[in-house]
This record gives sequence, C-alpha cells and structure tokens, in this order.
Amino acid sequence: MLANVTVADLFRPCEKSKAWFYDSAVVIGGSLLIALCAQLAVGQPVPITGQTFGVLMVGALLGSRRGGASVLVYIIEGLAGLPVFAQGKAGFATLTGPTGGYLVGFIVAAFVVGWLAERGWDRRIGTTVMAMVLGNITLYAFGLFWLTWLVRFYGFPVDGKGVLAMGLYPFLIGDLVKIALAAVLLPSGWKLLGLCGFAQKRIP
Repeated sequence: MLANVTVADLFRPCEKSKAWFYDSAVVIGGSLLIALCAQLAVGQPVPITGQTFGVLMVGALLGSRRGGASVLVYIIEGLAGLPVFAQGKAGFATLTGPTGGYLVGFIVAAFVVGWLAERGWDRRIGTTVMAMVLGNITLYAFGLFWLTWLVRFYGFPVDGKGVLAMGLYPFLIGDLVKIALAAVLLPSGWKLLGLCGFAQKRIP
C-alpha cells in the first residue's frame, strides 16, 4: 500500500490544471463538511458539536495542507457572515468569544492529523486513535489558552479548574466516541479502497 498518500491523493488528477481545480474543490468541500458537522451542537458556552470530528476527519482525508486550508476557508466563511459555526453562528464575535481559541486550534489540529495521515497513521486502528488524540490535544491547547485569557481579561471568578470544567471535561466522553468512530471509519475505508484497487494507484 502506498506511503505518504492520503485518501484525497488517490483521486487527484495528474494534469496540473485539473489538479489545481481538484485541490480547490476538495478544500471547499472539506469546509462545507465541517460546517455541516458543526450544526450538530448542544450546550454552552462552548457547545459539544460534531465540529471537531469534521475537522480531524478532513485533516486525515485531505492531508496537512489541504486539511488546514479547509479549516481556514471554513473560518473565513463564518467571518463573512455565513452561518457555518456551531449552532448556526457567524461573524467576528464568534472568533473573539469563548470558542475563538478552538477555531484557531482547528487549523493546527487538521494540519497535525493530516501530516500524520500522510505518513500512514490513518490506516491502522491503533495509530488512528493516536493521531486523533494528538489532534484533540492540539485544539484543546489553543482553546483552553484562549478561555483562560478571557477569564482573566474580564475578571471572572474562575480558576484553572473552572476553565477545565468549562472547556475540557464536558467534552471528553464525546471525544472518545468521535475517536472510536474515526478509528473504525478510516482503516476500514483504506481496506475498502484496497479491495477496489484504488489504494494501489501510482501517485506522480
């Protein structure tokens, strides 16, 4: 099976002009998938959503650069006023609110997971779990840092444990479910592609 290749690479045209169009299309498609997943949301101030699942899956399927670009396009869509953020939100206020750090962290998390997928981490259950865990750690690092800064800036009576209670603990069970789902879907997808002959395609 091919190394240094993501699922998206298997279908990428060889001709440069077509390849550019293909890359643009999958980046936009990835942003729309994240937007769709983001609408599955419950809770406040940082809702539990399918957003993180969409972000990490897009990174794994598209790779580091296209995955990160998809998240960036997704954020730009939201800043432009399209209701793509969690619970149909949009605008600059979302980026500067409690979820702002997570949104920025999504870009880096998609890049990290995509980089690992390019090295074959999405083809086995164990390494897929590790890739998704690292992606989650990355986005939480950004999200919790931003929440901590907001709490201190506005003088809310919330300590470090309180920040974790708001921005980490409520989402752990959901994250475990998302990781388990990815660990089933990604390796299974590669096996199916192999059976169909796609995973043996030579990439220029």
